[in-house]
Amino acid sequence: MKSKLTRQERQFCCNYVSSGNSTQAAVLAGCKEDPETWGENLLCREDIADEIARLLVIRKKTVSSMAVTGYKKLAFGGIGDAVSLLYMENPDVEKLKNMDLYCVSEIRRPKEGAMEIKFFDRLKALEKLEAGSLEDNGAVSFFEALNRGASAVNNSGSRQERTEIEYGGD
Repeated sequence: MKSKLTRQERQFCCNYVSSGNSTQAAVLAGCKEDPETWGENLLCREDIADEIARLLVIRKKTVSSMAVTGYKKLAFGGIGDAVSLLYMENPDVEKLKNMDLYCVSEIRRPKEGAMEIKFFDRLKALEKLEAGSLEDNGAVSFFEALNRGASAVNNSGSRQERTEIEYGGD
């Protein structure tokens, strides 16, 4: 087992966490010849599985934190800019860029000319916050299982030896 990953292997791990596709991750990491095999072989290594699991934990925390922040903004954010927008005749682009319209789900201006603004449901955002907002999707558990599988392969004999033992072959 290697103790330190190369730059290309670390890049593979990052790409794999983003895409979930070992071949695509290998290509993006710079593998030119047989990226499918290279990627699959890397996934069987314990150090690679450890790095992928570590990156997934970080990613999960980051995404969870972003979701909680978003729900808080929806539940408790102000709507003053959206109300101001309702009363503007022809808002210029610069004013629109500086407005906080995060809580707005839809803006329409029907043929009659009156602007309609719909907001995200604050109660649903509060319910999501109360419920913990994000349930474990099992991705980390999958990579923990992958890691255990890689360890088992590394700690046992060759594939042929294992097959012979399992099926009673000579």
